[in-house]
Amino acid sequence: MTSTTFVHGLALLGAGIAFGGAAIGAAIGDGIVTSKTIEGSARQPEAWGALFGRTLIFIGLIEALPIIALVMGFVLLGTK
Repeated sequence: MTSTTFVHGLALLGAGIAFGGAAIGAAIGDGIVTSKTIEGSARQPEAWGALFGRTLIFIGLIEALPIIALVMGFVLLGTK
């Protein structure tokens, strides 16, 4: 096994870990934000509009993490 093959294998492993970790983290974050929004609207139904708007903003910010990890993973895959 050459060192180039080994480095490429490690890059593939790093990309896979980045993709998987980012997806799991985003799923957990989305679930927490959504559950807290439902909990808040159950306590104060009149605040639903404000809670829903903030929820969409926070979910958008949370979903930025997997997009960044996807780009970093593809950068790792592009190494030679």
